[in-house]
Amino acid sequence: MNATASRSTRRRAAVAVFAVVAVVAVFVVRLVTIQVVQADTLNAASFDKLSAQTTTYGLRGDIVDNDGTVLATTVLRYDVTASPKSVTDFDRTDDAGKTTTVTPTQAAGEIAAITGQTADQVYGILTADPSSNFAYVVRGIDVDAFRSIRDLGIPWLYYSSNPVRTYPNGAVAGSVVGFMGEDEAGEATGTAGVEQIDNQCLTGTDGVQTYERGADGVAIPGSTVTTTEAKPGGTAMLTIDSDLQWFSQQALAARVQETGAAWGTVVVQEVKTGKLLAVADYPSVDPNNLDATAPEDRGSIAFQAPFEPGSTFKALTAASVLDAGLANVGTQVEAPYVYTDPNGASTRDSEFHVDPLRLTFAGVIQESSNTGTAMLGELLSPQQRFDYMTKFHIGSSSEVGFPGESGGILHPWDEWDDQTNLTTTFGQGLATTAVQMASVYQALGNGGVRLPVQLVSGCQQPDGTVTQVPDTTGEQVVSPQAATDTINMLETVATGGYASADLQIPGYRVAAKTGTAQMSDGSGAYGDSYITSLAGLAPADDPQYVVSVTIAKPVTIENGLAAAPVFQKIMSQVLKEHRVLPSGVPGPDLPTTY
Repeated sequence: MNATASRSTRRRAAVAVFAVVAVVAVFVVRLVTIQVVQADTLNAASFDKLSAQTTTYGLRGDIVDNDGTVLATTVLRYDVTASPKSVTDFDRTDDAGKTTTVTPTQAAGEIAAITGQTADQVYGILTADPSSNFAYVVRGIDVDAFRSIRDLGIPWLYYSSNPVRTYPNGAVAGSVVGFMGEDEAGEATGTAGVEQIDNQCLTGTDGVQTYERGADGVAIPGSTVTTTEAKPGGTAMLTIDSDLQWFSQQALAARVQETGAAWGTVVVQEVKTGKLLAVADYPSVDPNNLDATAPEDRGSIAFQAPFEPGSTFKALTAASVLDAGLANVGTQVEAPYVYTDPNGASTRDSEFHVDPLRLTFAGVIQESSNTGTAMLGELLSPQQRFDYMTKFHIGSSSEVGFPGESGGILHPWDEWDDQTNLTTTFGQGLATTAVQMASVYQALGNGGVRLPVQLVSGCQQPDGTVTQVPDTTGEQVVSPQAATDTINMLETVATGGYASADLQIPGYRVAAKTGTAQMSDGSGAYGDSYITSLAGLAPADDPQYVVSVTIAKPVTIENGLAAAPVFQKIMSQVLKEHRVLPSGVPGPDLPTTY
């Protein structure tokens, strides 16, 4: 080989080497770019294509009664889905090690036997679109059905869970517990009752899980990672006694139906604490089946429906007059059938009598004399009576803050006309709720100290701490002596009033007051319908419980006798259930006439 050829060969070799080096350099640069410079971006893009996120639910907390009985809870329901394009035969090995092949037709039959569908229905779902990667097989099954299907080991089935709110006791306290709905963003939220009051306490925080999926979109086993932990909601602890609540609802419903009434309420309150042990409404809602109850009957009448209380209000007037020192239990009154005051306003007693009734203050309460109450009530100025009413929280909603709760109707005293000034002494010309009237009697039974009304005793967080504890500070609205004297006068109603036979409870002293008031006809005038009520305490010598009963528009009985048997039945149950000792001393023998 000559020198020229040798140089040419070397040049070609050098060029080849250079070319190889250049190509390698390009690959090296590209590799560095991919693995170093663009690594984060490319990894993220790859992760986005191969990974997916699922929500893990922070379950909504329970609502429980005062003994921990669950009134509302959240359970998981399961959806079963399939990948139709992956539906094929598969092998199943039993406990003995024997392997058999299961066809889609056989699998469909096994699924249907658990879900209640037909085999043809399930098979139709699995084969409707063989190119699809998703189809619902069944939705909303319980955990037992879910486990049974999962144990079939069908490889092309997939599962997801969804929280569902349920109410184990149905309509028991349904109008108080409330129910769920959606907010403006379409998220589930409490929209009535305690579900709404304590929505913040009950609401959990959802978490996030991330998993990787294969090219077929199916999750890769073992790839799931929790990126945000789910946090369950707290437990709303009610003061309600669910057994007593059930008993009260049953007794109320029976009496409302028996008297042909439109609706009714029962409120049971603990005198020494202000806690509501039962708030019964009829009609009442079952939160599991809202459609079965008319929308207007889904709330709590006891909190939301104000009414003229009538004669049960006379206890407040009596306590006010006694507290002001303007009369005592023996103060004598000649109560005419018709009384006209110096301003020209007039009222009459419910029962006609020719001669004035010669009554003591106690007798006025026992006889439920409107004219006698008006004469004694007007010993106070309108402003004084108004001030006493507001101390008892007439005109203000309770501390519960119940959704849609009414504060009743109490116009300022300087807006009263002469007739309103007169009628407010005996519970007309103003309106209260059943819960407000129970609270009045609670204060009288507690030595004149009104306590905040309690329905929710607190929110128990998942770690056991209790928050949102209500204020229990009481307010002295009348003196202890005025409260005691009022209760002693109310006791004469149970021993000698027209409803006494339906009020007495063997072994216990009872203090109570009946009430009957005309209802509005909707146009500002009184109609032909009545609302009957009864509120009372027991034992009268050491009051422990208030029971307040209201029955609206009764047909067969239009006075306090409509409500009295319900009071007696429920108060007897309360005293028995709580093992209250019988009264140890007889009641005072107060003269009612002179």
